[in-house]
Amino acid sequence: MSGQERKFETKLIHFGSEIDETTGASSVPIYQASTFHHHDIFNPPVHDYSRSGNPTRQALEDYIAVLEGGVRGFAFSTGMSAISTTFMLLSAGDHIIVTEDVYGGTYRLLTTILSRMKIETTFVDMTDLEAVKSALQPNTKAVYIETPSNPTLKITDIAAVAGWAKAQGLISIVDNTFMTPYYQRPLELGVDIVLHSATKFLGGHSDVLAGLAVAGSEELAKQLKYLQNGMGTVLGAHESWLLMRGMKTLGARMAHSEISARKLAGWLSRRNDIGAVYYPGLPEHPGREVQEKQSTGYGAVVSFDVGSGERAKQVLSGVKLPLVAVSLGAVESILSYPAMMSHASMPAEVRAERGITDGLLRFSVGLEDIDDLIQDLEQALENSPK
Repeated sequence: MSGQERKFETKLIHFGSEIDETTGASSVPIYQASTFHHHDIFNPPVHDYSRSGNPTRQALEDYIAVLEGGVRGFAFSTGMSAISTTFMLLSAGDHIIVTEDVYGGTYRLLTTILSRMKIETTFVDMTDLEAVKSALQPNTKAVYIETPSNPTLKITDIAAVAGWAKAQGLISIVDNTFMTPYYQRPLELGVDIVLHSATKFLGGHSDVLAGLAVAGSEELAKQLKYLQNGMGTVLGAHESWLLMRGMKTLGARMAHSEISARKLAGWLSRRNDIGAVYYPGLPEHPGREVQEKQSTGYGAVVSFDVGSGERAKQVLSGVKLPLVAVSLGAVESILSYPAMMSHASMPAEVRAERGITDGLLRFSVGLEDIDDLIQDLEQALENSPK
């Protein structure tokens, strides 16, 4: 059986570099080296300096390329460094179309940093393909998609937007952090570049910061490699090893957490003290049909509105099991408050326009027993009357 024929769960364990060729070690060695000796100056080694390439990082980069079905993968120091390095494909005067309720760090990068470099952004509701098309300008160079979006979990039709982008000569980029390649592989839907905050579900253990990118063509891979090396936004050897260790259990973790997330979303939707529940697996979610067309699951993140900022803070103070923290995608459940955490850098009026209310909470479901999580959340809600 060839590597391409193997099922995804098998590829998570047997990705091509899982056994060290030199020693037979069952774990990729950590090459904790900054530089590499040239035994023959006329025949330099594959790796010469770890910013340009490191064997441990290379194994990780090959790993994510296999999982996403891309030409080449790249590992960065954080998710934001993967995003910011990818945006360096653009030049001053270029324009990019972006999902309106994008991650707050991406919004901050676009509106306060890249804007100073004369890179323009138009934020649109990407659930509406016509809105995407109407945002096209003569200087548009790329389309940046986040689906499901963070934190309102809106669903963009990846194939439709990517197909339109290709027809217009634009680069299409998808942040695949929430779904991971376990559930969603944008390159197979026509996207050019896939990005991950690997700190989240791919790492899965709240112990490593990392970002990943996968290119769908040799030309883009060449450009991303040049930028990664030139900007020095690389992931260290030890972090690369930690991330690979976490990724091996991705399938088991995602499958367990999604089952729990579906149960949590259903329970929340039946409560009369919850204003809104956002989860693509709910029958009433407007993007469910598109989600089922392009993904094999619904993910492990549920957002819900408790009615006010005051009540949200009471719930955050009342839960006992989930971490109350920034981030998501870990073995432990994480309850986050977008208005003060992931989207704090987004102005209040902009958050309101995008449905990121002061009462919105984001629950990343971990591996705890879901009945315990629901019971814990129930007592926090009951002790925080609307």
